[in-house]
Amino acid sequence: MRVAGIDIGSRSIELVVLEELEIVESRQADTGFDPMRQAQALLNGVTYDRIIATGYGRNLFEISFDAPTVTEIKAYAVGASSLFPSVGTILDIGGQDSKAIALNANGRISKFEMNDRCAAGTGKFLEIMARSLGYTLDEFGMEALRATKNLQINSMCTVFAESEVTSLVAKGEDRREIARGLHSSVVRRAVSMLKRVSISGDIVFAGGVAKNPCMRRLLEETLEQPVLVPKDPQMVGALGAALLAGENNDI
Repeated sequence: MRVAGIDIGSRSIELVVLEELEIVESRQADTGFDPMRQAQALLNGVTYDRIIATGYGRNLFEISFDAPTVTEIKAYAVGASSLFPSVGTILDIGGQDSKAIALNANGRISKFEMNDRCAAGTGKFLEIMARSLGYTLDEFGMEALRATKNLQINSMCTVFAESEVTSLVAKGEDRREIARGLHSSVVRRAVSMLKRVSISGDIVFAGGVAKNPCMRRLLEETLEQPVLVPKDPQMVGALGAALLAGENNDI
């Protein structure tokens, strides 16, 4: 049986196709202004017996493609557990939301927290801050790692934080130290979410922000334990949806 999972996020769309529980194809595209057209383009030439959608655009996909859906929370729990059976806590930081998920001993969701109403602590926040400092997103994390200290960033509101960064640059503060301070502020917010769901077992860090090396290091230093990052952290939700599609039961 050939099954697929598609994760329609606010910034990107991921597709995973499984055959006999093995990944046979994975694709990614920007969400753009027309998510369903992008989803259709991503699916061109792909064959599958069943597909399940997740992500913020899953309801549109359900209407357009007559396909079942699953919440991001469940998709990430299933995807992360398949990659790391020892996982007890999941942190997902995507483009415009972040999630902390706690799993019980049976791998089922016991509690979760989600921030989807504010850009603070998300990939969008980091993208805007990188631009305000004259860095590309790829440079941002690497340069922050080279800082010798943090500069305290007081505001987590994107608009006010950008203004604060501009003021610090005008005062001649080191860009790397500002970048480090911005990363630290996001980590503090993420760790606060994790603590509210109760951290247990191994921690898996997923989503696009998991590619940021400074975020990974600061998380590990703050939590005082290793953080597991999938090879393709943005594919975890799509993988979970595909695995659920293979279960052949109602979601």
